[in-house]
Order: sequence, then structure tokens, then C-alpha cells
Amino acid sequence: MDIFLTFLGLLFICLGLIGSVLPVLPGPPLSWLGLLFLYLTSAVPTNTQFLIITLVIALFVFALDYIIPAIGTKKFGGSKAGMVGTTIGLIVGLFSPIPFGIIIGPFFGALIGELINKADSKTAIKAAFGSFLGFITGTFIKFVVAIIYFGFYIKVFWEYKASIF
Repeated sequence: MDIFLTFLGLLFICLGLIGSVLPVLPGPPLSWLGLLFLYLTSAVPTNTQFLIITLVIALFVFALDYIIPAIGTKKFGGSKAGMVGTTIGLIVGLFSPIPFGIIIGPFFGALIGELINKADSKTAIKAAFGSFLGFITGTFIKFVVAIIYFGFYIKVFWEYKASIF
């Protein structure tokens, strides 16, 4: 059972890394589940404090990821239409066959949202740029957390590998 939980944990750590870049998957919470599965093995002693702290961080970063692009749009003069456009652009960009659609989708979504809201083109571009910066910032934070959790996983696994196998 320990080997199964270890590989399941590794799978979730990898899904968390992928999810830190793809907005369809909740990256940090998936990475946290990977850590949890590793700690559920009988070989690794449970560290409740560590698991609670990493869970709180994962949930905080997950929530922050939905807030940061909207804050970026608002900070750069965008309206609610720009924030909605950012979200729609993110979804469209994710599923579009355009290279880097996930990156340019939020930008064009905010731009179109602002233009529909009758903002002048300068304000619309500024808000779209804020949305883009917010998206990149949120993605970077999620990726850093997923990498750190991957490092924790490798460290703990390496320390207890003899007991697991």
C-alpha cells in the first residue's frame, strides 16, 4: 500500500505542477494532495503541523490566483467588464489552438471587455496589460508553490525510501 500511495502522491505532485500553469487544474491543492498521500504511508511519520501549514498556503495561493488578475485589471484602470473579459479570454485561450493562447487570451479578453464597455483604446490597452501582468503573477506564484511542494516531496521520499520499498 505504501508504494501505491507514494506513486499516487507523485502523480498528484506532477498534476499540481501542470495545474500551476493550466488554469483548469487547481495546481497548489493538487500538489498538497501529493504531499498528503506521501505522509499517509506507514513509512513516513505524520507531521500534522507541516500538512496544515502547507494546506493553508495551497488554499491561499489557489484563492489568490483568482483575485490577482482582477486586481491587475482594476489597478491599471479597468472596469468590471475588463475583469469578466479577462476570465473569458483565459478560458478561450486555454482551449484555442493558437500558440500561447493561455497567455494572450486574458489580454485580449480584457481589451475586448473594456472596448465593449465603451472605454477609450488607451484605457482598454492599459487595463488589458494589467490583466496580463496579474495572470503572469498568479501563474508564477502557483508554479513556485508547486515547485517547493515537489522539493518537499522529493526530500521526504528520499529520507524514507528504504522504508517505503
